[in-house]
Amino acid sequence: IGQWVLRTACRDAAGWLRDGLDLWVAVNLSPLQFKDANLVESVMAVLTQTGLPARLLELEVTESTAMEDTAATLATLKAFKDHGVEIAMDDFGTGYSSLSYLTRMPLSKLKIDQSFVIGLPDDRENLAIVRAILAMAGNLNLSITAEGVETLAQARLLSEMGCNLLQGYHFSKPVVAAAVTALVSTEQRSKASLLGVN
Repeated sequence: IGQWVLRTACRDAAGWLRDGLDLWVAVNLSPLQFKDANLVESVMAVLTQTGLPARLLELEVTESTAMEDTAATLATLKAFKDHGVEIAMDDFGTGYSSLSYLTRMPLSKLKIDQSFVIGLPDDRENLAIVRAILAMAGNLNLSITAEGVETLAQARLLSEMGCNLLQGYHFSKPVVAAAVTALVSTEQRSKASLLGVN
């Protein structure tokens, strides 16, 4: 299933690119996939088959999966980075990662788990955790995505705190691939009208 999801996501993103939409796609890797000795080769083969540039693929690995075999993890992530594939650590804050080990991982993004977003803006403890993650990520030159954003208040707070990307039902519920082009076009028109562009 994991391989089918990867191939389908890359095929769809390659199609959007042909339609003039330069969109990257993020794909979660399961713990079982991540342990596959041929993972790097199979991902690169999918990119070749679908015609998707490596820069438009982001692979997401959970914190707990990344910590299982640190030497193998570093080698795999470095190989992906060398090929131009972006790497994000998903569900950050829910595992037990060593911060010193984190600094050696070739990551481009941390994704704050939605369990820390759900109580915002009122939950002081979660707010403190999110602030700490943002400060650490900034010092490590990592981009931050907040997951599970469901309200305008959460979106405004996280944006003001310097969160790079926001994801959640506040922006859109999941849509089928065929609806993405129209969704992006609507969003672009909305931004253009806000800027006074016709």
